[in-house]
Order: sequence, then C-alpha cells, then structure tokens
Amino acid sequence: MKTYTDYLWMNTPKRKELVNITDDISRAVSKSSIKEGFILASAMHITAGIFVNDEESGLKKDIMVLLERLAPVGDYEHHKTGEDNGDAHLKRMLVNHQVILPITQGKLDLGPWEQVFYAEFDGQRKKRVILKAIGE
Repeated sequence: MKTYTDYLWMNTPKRKELVNITDDISRAVSKSSIKEGFILASAMHITAGIFVNDEESGLKKDIMVLLERLAPVGDYEHHKTGEDNGDAHLKRMLVNHQVILPITQGKLDLGPWEQVFYAEFDGQRKKRVILKAIGE
C-alpha cells in the first residue's frame, strides 16, 4: 500500500467563489504513482468545501443562488463572537468539506461531465486543500 500527500493553496479574489480543481487533483494522482486506489480532497478550513458537479457557468450560478437561499448572509448567533461569516459556515455544511475519488489505471476516474470544485464562502485569504492518495 502506498500513500501520497499534497496540498493546494487557495486564495480567491472574491469572498465567494467556485474553483475547478480537477486538473490539480489529476496532477497529484500522476505524481502519486498509485494505479488503483482513492484520493481524498478536503478543504482544511471551516468556511470552504469540496464537491463534484458539472463545469457549466449557469449551473455554478444556480448552485450559489441555492446556497444563498438556504444560508443567506444575515445576522447569526455566530456573529456575537465578532465574526461576520455565519452564512459561510452553514454553506460549507451544505456542500460538505471533502470528497473521495477513485483512481483507476493510474488516472482520476470521474464520470462524464464530472469535475471537482473548491467552494469558497469566506475567501480573499490563504487556505489549504489536502490531497491524500492511498492505494497500490
């Protein structure tokens, strides 16, 4: 069994943004030399997440509109701590913080149209994504 660890450093220009990280994950799979296994992609910050969907601009707008409807910018109990990002914490819960993806024959094995996204909900500062591969 082999393991491989890499990190992506994210610093989005916008406070809320979806970033396609599929190619970055594919490069990590290649570097890992793992032929059969899995790679975990996990946002290492409590106001960012990772999800799989289609790279289509209208859909990405729809996703952000849906998340804003479910967890709107507003006044949250969390803000009594001095923070202003309560909605970002809730949006992260809705998209989740990580995904596990298959590696087959040494390549990231996604279905048609599937892409991997880093979802930033409180950006404009440096954050990490861990990529952890395991397999043979």
